[in-house]
Amino acid sequence: MAGHHPPGFHPHLPGRGYTLLAKGIGATMWFFIFYRLRQDGGKLLGQHPFLNHNGDDHGHATEATHH
Repeated sequence: MAGHHPPGFHPHLPGRGYTLLAKGIGATMWFFIFYRLRQDGGKLLGQHPFLNHNGDDHGHATEATHH
């Protein structure tokens, strides 16, 4: 049965300070995860910038002077 405790067992709820601290730490964790997903999400999904070889200049010299 959900919510039924054995006789003599009376758990107490955490204090308000612990509850607020837990929510703050949890929110910080999710903000950090979403921040990193925004920064590195493309890499996690397989969109690597070094794999885009579509004929653009890759920072190299022109093909005539390329050795």
